[in-house]
Amino acid sequence: MPRVVGVDIPDNKSVWISLTYIHGIGKYTSRQILKEAKIDERARAGKLSEDELSRITQIIDRNYIVGGQLRRQITQNIARLRDIGCYRGIRHRKGLPVRGQCTQSNARTRKGPRKTVAGKKGVKEMR
Repeated sequence: MPRVVGVDIPDNKSVWISLTYIHGIGKYTSRQILKEAKIDERARAGKLSEDELSRITQIIDRNYIVGGQLRRQITQNIARLRDIGCYRGIRHRKGLPVRGQCTQSNARTRKGPRKTVAGKKGVKEMR
C-alpha cells in the first residue's frame, strides 16, 4: 500500500479514488491534484513510482490542509463558536441541528434516540 501524507491508500484502486481515502480530499480535489502532478487518473495506486508519489505528496502539503490538521482546525472553529455564544455555537453545545433544519419530527441523528417521557395519567372525575 502506498503511503501519502501519513495515510495508507489502497493499491488495487484507481489513483483518483485512492486519494479520496485521505481526510479532506474528495473526488474533485483528487482529480485536480493528479492533473497538476501530470499523472493519469486511471492508473492503479500500486503501480505509481516513488517520483509520482512524492509529486502528489508535495502538491498536497503545499496547497491543502488534510488529515489530523484539518480535524484540529474544525474542532477549533466549533470551540470558537461555542465560546462566543453565537446561535450556531449554542446549537452545537445542545447537540441540535446547526443549519436551520426542522426538529419537530426529524433530526434524530443529531438528537439521538427518543427519550420517552411518561404521559399524564387521566384525572378521574371528582364526584
